[in-house]
Amino acid sequence: MKITYHGHSVLSVVLNDGTRLLFDPFISQNPLTDLSVEEIKTDYILITHGHDDHIGDMVPIAKKNNATIISIAEVCKYAAKKGVQKTHGMNIGGGFDFPFGRVKLTHAQHSSGYEEDGQMIYMGEPAGILLQADGITLYHAGDTADYSDLSLLGEQYDIDIAFLPIGDNFTMGPADALRAANRLKARTVVPIHYNTFPQIEQDPQKFVDKMPGIGKLMKSGETIEVENNGDQT
Repeated sequence: MKITYHGHSVLSVVLNDGTRLLFDPFISQNPLTDLSVEEIKTDYILITHGHDDHIGDMVPIAKKNNATIISIAEVCKYAAKKGVQKTHGMNIGGGFDFPFGRVKLTHAQHSSGYEEDGQMIYMGEPAGILLQADGITLYHAGDTADYSDLSLLGEQYDIDIAFLPIGDNFTMGPADALRAANRLKARTVVPIHYNTFPQIEQDPQKFVDKMPGIGKLMKSGETIEVENNGDQT
């Protein structure tokens, strides 16, 4: 499994069979990304929740690639109304075996709504995403706060790599993210959702330094390969 970080909460994943996944495509308004909407190629788009800095380019990317959107049911219904042909709606606690692997939506303590034409559209419950593919378990926490039941994920799943927000203000900050990392017991923890806006400015290096051997800072455009024994290259 090859994982590339693209700034904010955007991840792209290429699986061993060539399947391409894209998480939370906030591209055109993202000052930290290395991507352009026109160049993205993906087969599936996985969405944690319906805020604009997570679904900002979801619809055009899905249409251009004929990609399947996987998310909470309300986000998928919104995408379908916008002309996206392929969606797969889910809900919190539910999992599904896709051709590429298994996806499960987990609780995220946050909110989810999208403003359009001056109206706030309800976009369902926010979620974290557990992806199991290529013998790897990846956890994208979305925009969650720290909460005690993250320990259940750490007990139930052998998480190889977790992507946790550290920006504070809208999500958990670095101190809470450290506690969350301890609950999850992931082999590798990567900070996301920081420095995109003035309200979420943080020092990610300081965060990873507090988790020696576990914390990993990924720059926008950086790729790592995770093997099914948890090793990285």
